[in-house]
This record gives sequence, structure tokens and C-alpha cells, in this order.
Amino acid sequence: MSTDQRSPGSDGASERRSGPDSQPYGPRQALSQIRSGLVAMWWGFFDWLAVVSWKTLLLVFFLGLILAGILNRPTPFLLFIVVSAIIKIVAGGKRKAERTASEATKRADTEQLERAVLEARMEALQAQIEPHFLFNTLASIDELIRTDPPRASMMQQTLIRYLRSAMPQMRESSRPTLGQQVDLSRAFLEIMAMRMEGRLQTAINVPDGLKSAVFPSMMLQTLVENAIKHGLEPKPEGGRVEIRAEIVDGQLAVHVLDTGLGFKPQSETGVGLANVRERLKVLYNGRAELIISVPPAGGTCATIKVPYEIAPAST
Repeated sequence: MSTDQRSPGSDGASERRSGPDSQPYGPRQALSQIRSGLVAMWWGFFDWLAVVSWKTLLLVFFLGLILAGILNRPTPFLLFIVVSAIIKIVAGGKRKAERTASEATKRADTEQLERAVLEARMEALQAQIEPHFLFNTLASIDELIRTDPPRASMMQQTLIRYLRSAMPQMRESSRPTLGQQVDLSRAFLEIMAMRMEGRLQTAINVPDGLKSAVFPSMMLQTLVENAIKHGLEPKPEGGRVEIRAEIVDGQLAVHVLDTGLGFKPQSETGVGLANVRERLKVLYNGRAELIISVPPAGGTCATIKVPYEIAPAST
């Protein structure tokens, strides 16, 4: 007699105990999937109505009316047209609101970038009027008051003119011009010429027609400072600094030439020039550049090229 006999219905009982995974596919699951599919189709139709043009939609309505006439079912399709038109208006409003929100976000990003650029410009401007420059100039004035009062008065007047040129640029929101930067650098050069006691000769050759061109603030003076500090001051006999400006291939090119010791990439000039390059990158997004070259006669030529643009007249 076989010992592997099981009572009737034992297989069915074991199947019923096998858990939920073995339950048959029921009407509830089918209805759930159908509902999910209808919801997806509805939102797909909604999104299509949001982007489709009214011209295309009217063409669809016209073709649908022809089909409804052939099938002799105009009423349901007329209801479909009315519902679709309402959805189109609602979906169009939704899309317009999304577009407006997206544009507002882009404007906010642009304004944030502009604020960052403005803050960087302010920091760069303020950093240029460094305490050691002011203190050294004031110390020179104090010494000249005792030894050469007329020359002390000239240096004091030049410092006042320099500060008058620099301070408004920190506050005004109008775009800086090349003329403003040349005036600032001219005052700086006059101070340095008096401090170097004849060891510094200067020349400024900037056409009047270019002085109204837009030019980033304080960059010209950074080049002039580098030329003096790292090229001419260490040279016992001093030398010459010249500022030139011209239009080259549709760009404004501003040159600072010196007859100093020559450019040394490993020196501290790299910091100031790196700041200039970074600001040009932020302001012009690759449309401007700083070029360092060595003239045939020696020394250094630093050139900033920016897009040529006339500053709007101030009101």
C-alpha cells in the first residue's frame, strides 16, 4: 500500500495558502489599469492642446465635422469641440503662466549675475585706492611741505583730482567710459611722477573720438600700476609709460607700454592681470581679452581688447 496518499482537496488547500502573488488577475486590477491609462491619455491630450496652434486645432475640428457628418453623429462631436476649446483656453493659460514663470526665473538669474558683477566691480574699485598708495602719497606730501611747499601743493591737488575721478565711479550706475579711465590714470601718473622725482616720463595718446567708448572701470589703472611697480620702479634710471587707444578689427584696443625691465610671469603682476582676465570673462563672456607682448625695443605692452561700444549719453 502506498504511503503517499493525500486526502481529497489537499492540493487546492495548499494553493489557497500560497499567498497573494498566486491570486488570479481580478476585475479590480483591470479597472485600476484602465483608469491609469485614461488619466495618462487625458493629461497627454491636455498637454497637446496647450502646445498646438489654433490654426491646427481648427483644421482638426473641420475634418472632425466632416467625419461626424458622414457618420451622422454631429451632436457628440460638437460637444467635443466645445470641451476642447475650453480646455485649449485653460491649457493655454497654464502654459503662458509657466512661460512667464520661466522668463521671470531667467530674469532673476540675469539680475543676480549683474549684481555679482557690480559687486565685483565695486570691490575692484575700492581695492585700487589701497591704503599704502594713499599713505605713501600723504607721506610724500608731508615731506614736501617741509622741503618744497609748491611741489607739495601740486601733489595734493593731483591727489584730490585723482580721488574726485575715482569716487564717483564707485557710486554711479552709468557705464564707465574710456575717457573717465584715462583721466583717472593721468592723475595717478602725475602723482607717481612726482614721487619718482623725474624717473618717470608719461605720454597719453587717446583720440578724443574714443573717449566716449565703454571701457571697464579701473582696468586701465591696473595695467599702469603694474607697469610702474614691476617695470619702472625697480629700474634705477626709471623709464616711460605710454597709454594708447585705437580700433582694431571692430574692437577697442587700449595699450599700456612701458620701457621697464620686462614682463615676468612669475611675479606679483600675475595676480592683478589674473583679476583683469577674470573680470573680462565675466563682463564680456569671451568677447574680450588681455594680451601681454614684448615690443621690439624691450619693456612690456599690455593690451585690453573689448567690443567697441559708445556709452549712452547721461541724462
